[in-house]
Amino acid sequence: MAIITWNDEFSVGIQLIDDQHKRLIEIINELHDAMGKGEGTKAQAHILAQLVDYTAAHFKEEEKLFDLYDYPEKFAHKAVHDKLTQQVIDFQKDYENGKTIISLVLMNFLKNWLMDHILNVDKRYTEFLNDKGVH
Repeated sequence: MAIITWNDEFSVGIQLIDDQHKRLIEIINELHDAMGKGEGTKAQAHILAQLVDYTAAHFKEEEKLFDLYDYPEKFAHKAVHDKLTQQVIDFQKDYENGKTIISLVLMNFLKNWLMDHILNVDKRYTEFLNDKGVH
């Protein structure tokens, strides 16, 4: 069962970014499903690695747009990206070393972080980039 469901409220008005956000939601849902089904650590580690890699790629795409159009909040936004990236990498290392497990606490953190990030941080660049012709 999905922990996050995409809806138009999440749209930032830029197709590439919306598609990437949808994929992040899919990966988080895959991880949630694997946890719920009690799939082994190898399967969960594979999905977690996908999440880490895809998140980094997504952040780079957003940051390219920020640099290209000189988005005024680019440094603050990148700092938010950097913080999450480090948190997820730290969790991944702890998971691989057997120091932690994938739990509802983690799933709720990922869900809440993504929803809050899209709705309250990413939405701030929508008008700016749309005005530059980015859709």
